[in-house]
Amino acid sequence: MTSLNGKVALVTGGGRGIGAAIALRLAAEGAEVALTYERDADSAATVARRIEAAGRRALVLAADSADPRAVRAAVDGTVAELGRLDILVNNAAVFLVGQVDELGAEEVDRTLAVNVRAPYLAAQAAARHLGEGGRIISIGSNVARRAPFPGLALYSMSKTALVGLTKGLGRELGPRGITVNLVNPGPTDTDSNPADGPNAGAIAGLTALGRYAAPAEIAAVVAHLAGPDAGYLTGAVVDVDGGFAI
Repeated sequence: MTSLNGKVALVTGGGRGIGAAIALRLAAEGAEVALTYERDADSAATVARRIEAAGRRALVLAADSADPRAVRAAVDGTVAELGRLDILVNNAAVFLVGQVDELGAEEVDRTLAVNVRAPYLAAQAAARHLGEGGRIISIGSNVARRAPFPGLALYSMSKTALVGLTKGLGRELGPRGITVNLVNPGPTDTDSNPADGPNAGAIAGLTALGRYAAPAEIAAVVAHLAGPDAGYLTGAVVDVDGGFAI
């Protein structure tokens, strides 16, 4: 798989879960990959070693996506160290759950800073470096389409905002040959949401396929959007949710 040979990608929150799967898949497709992490340096380093074992360069960047300076520095640092930027994947997110009378301004500010402001600022910084064929791909959530349980209003709101960001940026950057798309994963088997967790059966039952996704299944769609075969696809919202939103 070499569809991304010569390309450089930045994956925010690329040290674990879906982000790690995306970083590894882009590297398998030929890209050099930078990834950010906030707390788990060991996991990020493990992903980087696997990228390098595949013969690609890897760059690990500590960055709290709630910090605007860190977001911009991650983009500029990728270009400085790896020489260019072709693909931005906005994956880093926080998942704060609570009913509307339980979450205060601090939780709202943190959620919007990481899940909404950071993708906007990262795209803004990346747009200065992306050329013809550039890609911006954000990772949303199935609960932007359907909120099946109480306590999801804040998170759902933050992920729904990415629809507007995707469509607005798609229109703005299209004349430059840069595509902008959004992937909404459904329930996915990660450390933070394991497929054998206490509520997993009920959650899986909300999908048409009756199961969780593997992180690699989400990463495969991102890799397609990042590649040359998706050059005419922009402003799209792609639900990779096993039929959750049907």
